[in-house]
Amino acid sequence: MLTHIPFPPLPAPPSWFPGHMLQFQRMLPTLLNKTDVVLELRDARLPLTSINRNFEGALQKWRRERGKEIPTGAFSAVDASATTPMAGPSTGPACQRIVVFSKRDLVPEWGIKPFQRAMAAKYPDQSVFFASWNNRRDIKALNELLVNVAREHPHRPELNVLVVGMPNVGKSTLLNALRSIGIAGPTPKALRTSAQPGMTRVLSTRLKLSVDPLVYAYDSPGVMLPFLGKGDKGAERGVKLALIAGIKEGLYDTETLASYLLYRMNVLDPVSPAYLRLLPPDSSPVLYVQEFLELLAQRLCMLKRGGIPDTSRAAVWFIKWWREEGGLASAAAPALPASASGLGLQSWRRGWGFDLEWDVDAAESGRYDESMIQAKMEECIDRFEAAAEAEEREGGAISSTQVKKMAREIQRARQEMRSRARLAAKKGW
Repeated sequence: MLTHIPFPPLPAPPSWFPGHMLQFQRMLPTLLNKTDVVLELRDARLPLTSINRNFEGALQKWRRERGKEIPTGAFSAVDASATTPMAGPSTGPACQRIVVFSKRDLVPEWGIKPFQRAMAAKYPDQSVFFASWNNRRDIKALNELLVNVAREHPHRPELNVLVVGMPNVGKSTLLNALRSIGIAGPTPKALRTSAQPGMTRVLSTRLKLSVDPLVYAYDSPGVMLPFLGKGDKGAERGVKLALIAGIKEGLYDTETLASYLLYRMNVLDPVSPAYLRLLPPDSSPVLYVQEFLELLAQRLCMLKRGGIPDTSRAAVWFIKWWREEGGLASAAAPALPASASGLGLQSWRRGWGFDLEWDVDAAESGRYDESMIQAKMEECIDRFEAAAEAEEREGGAISSTQVKKMAREIQRARQEMRSRARLAAKKGW
């Protein structure tokens, strides 16, 4: 069992904010004027890290302008296994924000309902939906949700949906799937997709998702945060996003990603981390990434000349394994294992994905249920929000380059005002 797990050294986060992202961010307030439903996509493996807080200001203003006050205490999770109920007709403007967590098939099922309830408690203005693009039932349920929103507003000739989110969360793939469900007959793929971020660079033309009622959607470019943060928090945020392929490939070294991945798995289960199934039989948990990659390369027969383990290939394979199945395997079940008492442990680290982690003590393990998991998740969300607000207050969400640019713009504006004042005084205006 590992007793001390050091945080791995991580590089400063890269800056990846191409011009098309800035252009769309500036267009967003105008686009929202003709939008009825916002589908905001996030990655279920990083349900908090994949939040783009830069959208919040525009989305909150959009709701206020539509006369939609943020409700309190309303449960707004959507269960894909149930038929979505339709409310009565509404005469007011349509204004609904649906947060769709993609990659449902890569997170443990036991955490989905508690997380939905935790999100509903903390963000009552958002409807929460989990989906896997490979699951036709999920896509059909989301399609029914959009159709029902359109039917709730019969006075509107059509419903316009805007899809937003960070890069590579599956926006284009989702729209292709929704179109195949909502349009009868064969429907060719309308939007190009890629496993790498940045495929969509401009706002798409309107895509028809339903004929009766009429539902149209716009696909948008994925928008990354302009600055991922300072210190360890920013470095960790960047690595997390790189692990889900949300950042352009090549900005991070694969061994760096493997090092962080090893650390997180050790934290979640220091006795029997999920990666042990990949190593030779009877292997023990490993602290250091170089030792781990050598063992993994030997097990996979990834060897260079002379029998030297090819750790670079092993790192690539390890990351791919986590993306495809390891994320599901590494999210340990919530209950405290029976072996904990024999090891003299008073608490156990549990988690759901890499964003939600909590301690379970021996007294809680016997009465662990969904309500307690929900409470733990709500605490995680509170910590996330508090940290984000503190970061904004301290200027941690803005890079030094951005600070200098803002200072130059302020100075330029002041000089322009003084010039205008002198000109007005000279001409006697």
